[in-house]
Amino acid sequence: MSHVLCFTNQKGGVGKTTTAINLAAGLAAAGRRTLLVDMDGQANSTSGLGFERSSSEARIYELLLGEAGEQDGVIQKTKYEHLDLLPSKVDLVGAEIELVGEENREGRLKKALEPFLDRYDYILIDSPPSLGLLTLNVLVAAHGVIIPVQCEYYALEGLTQLWDTITRVRSGLNPALELVGVVMTMFDPRTNLSHQVVAEVKKFFGDKVFKTAIGRSVRLSEAPSYGMPIIHYDPRSTGAQAYTQLTQEVIHVIEEEAGAGQGARRIAAGEESSGAA
Repeated sequence: MSHVLCFTNQKGGVGKTTTAINLAAGLAAAGRRTLLVDMDGQANSTSGLGFERSSSEARIYELLLGEAGEQDGVIQKTKYEHLDLLPSKVDLVGAEIELVGEENREGRLKKALEPFLDRYDYILIDSPPSLGLLTLNVLVAAHGVIIPVQCEYYALEGLTQLWDTITRVRSGLNPALELVGVVMTMFDPRTNLSHQVVAEVKKFFGDKVFKTAIGRSVRLSEAPSYGMPIIHYDPRSTGAQAYTQLTQEVIHVIEEEAGAGQGARRIAAGEESSGAA
């Protein structure tokens, strides 16, 4: 069964898509079967992996509206081992309106992804920069959420609203949704502002803030124009090293800590059974 993780922040330009692409590539490079789902009508995750945004092929839009299924070739193989893509296109912008009157409108993505859960170790979902119906679908479908936060003053605005949205989803539509972590992006160690923003975010999220911060990098900015994740575009760059470290942190949180938690629950259950006997 897949670990379904989403990247969410209603503020644009915080490194959400960059993180989704490069974490997906990092997980694939670590031998995890990974599917990246592009739920943003701008289709930047799609083009960032070298695919055309204007293709007429069936994509996530058709899958959400029930006009295509798993048999229609919606999954695209990338040129990287273990990494597949469920691409987007500009039509997805209209899906938010078209889904309004549909039954179970907030659960359409979760249902659409069900046939793929056994095929992948990780399914990563890139969300649109909003808190609308498409993002709600993403939060309902996911098991965990990763929040990218830019190290700028205005990036702090809206975090409370985002957290309130996640809390409401957890209390009703998806009780299993957990915060995996917060990743600080565009970090500049030379500025006081970057350190201050990190400190403020840690006050709110505590140890949920990943140790790895993603710094500003020219090579990281260049990689999407070549349709390549940074670890393949320039594996020796600081951006590639940072996302490799972040990948290992995510694997630790999802696989090692989750496994330890399950083990503790099994031990506790065994003790309870022995006590009952």
